[in-house]
Amino acid sequence: MKHITITDIAKKLGISASTVSRALSDHPDIKAETKKKVQQLADEFYYKPNSIAQSLKNNRTTIIGVIVPEIKHDFFSSAISGIEEVAYHAGYTIIVCQSNENFEREVVNTNSLIHQRVAGIVASISQDTINSDHFRTVVARGIPLVFFDRACSDLDVSKVIIDDAKSAYNAVSYLISKGYHRIAHFTGPRDLEISKLRLQGYLKALSDALIPSVEDFICYGGLHEADGYNSMDHLININHLPDAIFAVNDPVAIGAFQRIKEAGLRIPQDIGIVGFSNNKITALVDPPLTTVNQPSFEMGKRSAELLIEMIESEKLPTLPKTIVLDTELVIRNST
Repeated sequence: MKHITITDIAKKLGISASTVSRALSDHPDIKAETKKKVQQLADEFYYKPNSIAQSLKNNRTTIIGVIVPEIKHDFFSSAISGIEEVAYHAGYTIIVCQSNENFEREVVNTNSLIHQRVAGIVASISQDTINSDHFRTVVARGIPLVFFDRACSDLDVSKVIIDDAKSAYNAVSYLISKGYHRIAHFTGPRDLEISKLRLQGYLKALSDALIPSVEDFICYGGLHEADGYNSMDHLININHLPDAIFAVNDPVAIGAFQRIKEAGLRIPQDIGIVGFSNNKITALVDPPLTTVNQPSFEMGKRSAELLIEMIESEKLPTLPKTIVLDTELVIRNST
């Protein structure tokens, strides 16, 4: 007599294999009546799950790997919560790795998750990532991969993103509508796709308003508070002040905010400022910061849903999907 499998139990009871799996692991989302039926049939056929053997046989576990640039960033911690919420209800657990915005560390994290035989990976790349070979290895091994927010543009895989260029365009257009015309952009790394797209939106907004761009007002840097502080410090030192700043993200905006205050300048009377992401701190500074709200929790949820759909799909390989979520300009007193 052959060993009974979860699939055999599922067919006999007319339910899905994933439901049987969750019932046997006493998952809280499964009804007690279903758990009882599954357990009775499993006992009748002496079914005993062997998770180690099962993961070796299938080359997969029920673990989802998550790679983010940094956990301390409100955007990423919220996205992780969204991923975990979906994973939990689908019977998966997650392992979270942070690259700390470092490419080499991201590669190590990716290889570690591959060796852990994860069922799939959700990732947002570091600001230093310009080579996608490690993620190409993930795809080559048949491990489902979904990017969110920051993606490798040269890989044709599923992703959950926003329209960065449009969101930036709307933010800068709002500044222009409020009477600001000498608008600086504190952008991120030159090779990072979200930096390029937000810069593109900034330039288009100026062009459509017939406002010439000023080379000194485009300040490249990283994605942390120190980068915003240093960019603002540079403009103060060369005595070339803008009347408003559009920052690539909220930490950069907060860094600029601090340097503006130290210089004795007033926000928004002397310099208006707009961030990007809607981190919690933006509502707590004085004055509160106008920012672009990214639906981080929803982005995490949709990424996990997309990944689990790929993991459990009977049609392999599934075609890559791109989900674009809406953003909203949150107007506060910094403008």
